[in-house]
Amino acid sequence: MTTQHIPPPTDRPRPKPWIAAIDAYVPGKSTGDDGKALIKLSANENPLGTSAAARVARADAGDQARYPDPDSVALRTALGRLHGIAPARIVMGTGSDELLHLAGQAFAGPGDQVVYVRYGFSVYPIAARRCGAEPVVAPDADYGTDVDALLAAVTPATRVVFVANPNNPTGSYADRNALARLHAGLRRDILLVIDQAYAEYVPASDDDGALDLAATASNVLVTRTFSKIYGLAGERVGWATGDAALVDMLNRIRGPFNLSLSGQATALAALGDQHFVAQSRDHNSRERARFVAAITALGNHGLRALPSQANFVLIEFSGTLTAEAAYRGLIAQGFITRWLPGQGLPHCLRVTIGTAEQMDTIAATLSRLARA
Repeated sequence: MTTQHIPPPTDRPRPKPWIAAIDAYVPGKSTGDDGKALIKLSANENPLGTSAAARVARADAGDQARYPDPDSVALRTALGRLHGIAPARIVMGTGSDELLHLAGQAFAGPGDQVVYVRYGFSVYPIAARRCGAEPVVAPDADYGTDVDALLAAVTPATRVVFVANPNNPTGSYADRNALARLHAGLRRDILLVIDQAYAEYVPASDDDGALDLAATASNVLVTRTFSKIYGLAGERVGWATGDAALVDMLNRIRGPFNLSLSGQATALAALGDQHFVAQSRDHNSRERARFVAAITALGNHGLRALPSQANFVLIEFSGTLTAEAAYRGLIAQGFITRWLPGQGLPHCLRVTIGTAEQMDTIAATLSRLARA
């Protein structure tokens, strides 16, 4: 007589092991450890705020008792017109974060692998583990994307490769030739996701060709967001484009009403205000260059500003002033930046580009701390 197997007793639901293995995403802080509000330069938000047109649109977004357009037709049409993309090849997301997770969920699962570069966006390993896949970290090249290392990390189990360009948190940038070589080296059944959250900060002359790849290849998905240069981080609006079959898969599993009324209206108005976008890009380029020059002048004191094409600068500390001491010294001056020990960068600070006055104060503070 056989006995029936009875599972061990438990007093709570048990999560899937791959979910339990996730380290939750940690956003940039806006306060110090004592809860005191600080000037927030930790989350790569636009220091110029939001365009006036977008603020007006948000105030007049429509009847909040009604569901929003589930397909964001007007917004997808406007995006398609601006970027030369058929609206049917655009899918909207609750920020680009949702789309990154959906890409993993749609094309990877238990037994599969998801590859990304070391010091890449911290959402990538979460997206991999969330669907039961194994995250695989490829070595970097001086904090940037190493195409050869990424290709070497690919195995028969690889299903998705994530690349942020410009990269967060390092600011590094892979040019058009590098991305083309990466794509050419991947099997056609591997999805290449190019995360372009900061693309609008890159000069048109340095375009990496990602949108062109998404338009012609069946295995390339490009994601973008309204959270950065458009100044709509609070509305959570992102989008992706790729082959129609890729977009169809993401549409099947995204939230049915994933963009709110105000999100759609505000993003549509922000998209129409390209003057604000250009103004934000110019401000960022100017203040980033001044800040990098100020940090470079502290090279003899062990500070190094890594090259950046985004709206932040990663500073490496190798002298007597540590990244942690600099982080706490800036807090004492009323600023919160991003210290990154949880991402394997305990010797680095990521500083969002703020106003001219803010950047001058941070540079002066770091100079004082480094020379002490």
